[in-house]
Amino acid sequence: MNKTELVAAIAEKSGLSKKASAEALNAFIDVTTAELKKGEKIQLVGFGTFETVKRPARTGRNPQTKAAIKIPASTAPKFKAGKGLKDAVNAKKATKKK
Repeated sequence: MNKTELVAAIAEKSGLSKKASAEALNAFIDVTTAELKKGEKIQLVGFGTFETVKRPARTGRNPQTKAAIKIPASTAPKFKAGKGLKDAVNAKKATKKK
């Protein structure tokens, strides 16, 4: 599912227009991005948690030349699924197997 399909699904499920759904989705993305940039955590109970993880600098290898390269430290976004989401996904898989 891409962003356009997600907007259409949100519009259908919520009864909002596609334009309003797109604005809501874009607002969610903007707020989530801004909070993660500040180092904050976003917890959506039953769905999951968005947070950042600091990755230390390390030495890697260029796969073509085998030369050592320095990979700088970075901060990466991370999502951890909540119990409600995990249960919903696993329940769906269980019904598909039968």
